[in-house]
Amino acid sequence: MHSLTINIENELLVDKVVWLLSHFKNDGLEIVSNEEIEDLRLLSSTRNEETISFDEYMKNENRY
Repeated sequence: MHSLTINIENELLVDKVVWLLSHFKNDGLEIVSNEEIEDLRLLSSTRNEETISFDEYMKNENRY
């Protein structure tokens, strides 16, 4: 898979570029914003963290 980053300052131009690129979605193009990528990275980094039960979480809710 190849990735391409496009930086656009003009909001109107952003809409036009996304509109143009959206025509290639059926060909396998995926459009992801930098904000979404950062959210996915943060979420992915928590994958191996230890989990606690909801009851345990609620016991410590007002602790801090």
